[in-house]
Amino acid sequence: MRGRAGTGVPPTTPSRSSRFFPKQELQFKAKPDKTDALYARKLQEVLGGPSGEITIAMQYGFQAWNTRIPGKWRALLFGIGSEEFGHVEMLAIMIAQLLEKDPNADQQATVDSDPVMAAVIGGTDVQHAIVAGAGTRAVDSNGNPWQGSYITASGNLLADFYANANGEMQGRVQAARLFHMTDDKGVKDLLSFLVARDTMHQNQWLAAIAELQAGGLEQLPVPSNFPQKLEHSEVAYQYLNFSDGKAAAEGSWASGPTPDGKGEFTYHDGPTTSAPMPPPTQPDPRLYGTDPKPNVVEKVTAAVQDVTGH
Repeated sequence: MRGRAGTGVPPTTPSRSSRFFPKQELQFKAKPDKTDALYARKLQEVLGGPSGEITIAMQYGFQAWNTRIPGKWRALLFGIGSEEFGHVEMLAIMIAQLLEKDPNADQQATVDSDPVMAAVIGGTDVQHAIVAGAGTRAVDSNGNPWQGSYITASGNLLADFYANANGEMQGRVQAARLFHMTDDKGVKDLLSFLVARDTMHQNQWLAAIAELQAGGLEQLPVPSNFPQKLEHSEVAYQYLNFSDGKAAAEGSWASGPTPDGKGEFTYHDGPTTSAPMPPPTQPDPRLYGTDPKPNVVEKVTAAVQDVTGH
């Protein structure tokens, strides 16, 4: 699938401004040399895990829809988001092919007629067989369903672009590890391609971060338009050491100028502030928590509240 989404530039045909148009071809080949249900389960991580392609595609999409600046920033997000949906498709097709004829199902004569039991013994995902009929699922390598909570789309482009760079880094780490977990040339070819695109996307987001800051649209600390005079400024650049020993004092985060250019790091052993602990809270007795009052008093208090509403 090669999707085309809205670019932020006024379209010549309004009805085509923000739709995806699938084309029946892949961005890169996705064909394993042989089936391997166990590896299919592993590959689910870079599809449906927290840093998988579904997350990245949806993250860029929601960031684009939330972007209020027309032009290059929306075009960047829509463009790379569309590409990531193509990556979802390539991985989904690869996983389905890895599951097409499960060789693990033949490892014991006693389970030849039961692919579910074969999956259990082989360490594969039984739901690949039971739920998806030897197909791909929107899950991670442990079968946990993909969640929208994986997505970061705050509306602040600098915060989001840093999250995007991290997402590409985590995805590249996982794909690189998976590359060394198989000897299948077809799978390695796809992973090699995806790792290369992760290389591009990491650099792309870091370049976008630099350009966003150079253009004065956002600065560190994010959000930069929150008045720092409203902070407890005395602790804004303090490194508070809660670790055993003072090894952390050797880092550049404990002394010298701060990356935002607005302060100087200082090192302190432990906190520089303290406050007395407030007394325990006393919630509504009808929530049935245990508190110091005798149980009979609790019952009477709750009964009175039921009658009076107070």
